[in-house]
Amino acid sequence: MAITTHILDQHNSILNQYIAEIRDEKIQGDPLRFRQNMERIGGIMAYEISKTLEYTNEEVVTPLGKKTTSLLYQQPVIASILRAGLTMHNGFLQTFDRAENAFISAYRNPLSENDFEIKVEYLAAPDLNNKTLIIADPMLATGRSMQMVFEAIQQNGTPSKIHIACAIASPEGLMFLQNNLNSSCEIWIGSLDDELNTKSYIIPGLGDAGDLAFGLKL
Repeated sequence: MAITTHILDQHNSILNQYIAEIRDEKIQGDPLRFRQNMERIGGIMAYEISKTLEYTNEEVVTPLGKKTTSLLYQQPVIASILRAGLTMHNGFLQTFDRAENAFISAYRNPLSENDFEIKVEYLAAPDLNNKTLIIADPMLATGRSMQMVFEAIQQNGTPSKIHIACAIASPEGLMFLQNNLNSSCEIWIGSLDDELNTKSYIIPGLGDAGDLAFGLKL
């Protein structure tokens, strides 16, 4: 199946500033600013994705006349991986302000110091049949959790198009998705980093996006 990848920081834009700030350990101490920057990243990614969607011409009546313009044919379904994905979700929802929403949990359950399993336990999603689905998650590390979410969420139907949006990704995670997703989709990445370390954390990355946004978890 065809998988198209877009790496957005290969072109200069304000997105690069927001990505720099979520990485900066001097700025990370402000969770409000971190969440706002993740939201901005989500909004920019939503705008870029919107360029690829289907539009229809409609006539708009103003107080002084009429104007034909192209409007979005169908609102997407925005799906976020709990909990870190909630930060980007708000940015997507402000752009696609009539979108349906889906939420799914996926987390690492440690098996040893350097190994873990992915658990997907919660799903709330509308009917996805013949709709555009956007799955948002700040970090694409190994790609295993995204693959499991990708498969699990489609129990609610078969989308006509799937977009995966991540602020930061590793080459290993991107390659894993390219090799293992069984459906055509487009992958949108804010910045592609150097590698994964032995604990499967992205280097240089930024740390744990969920903890930075919402506080430490047990």
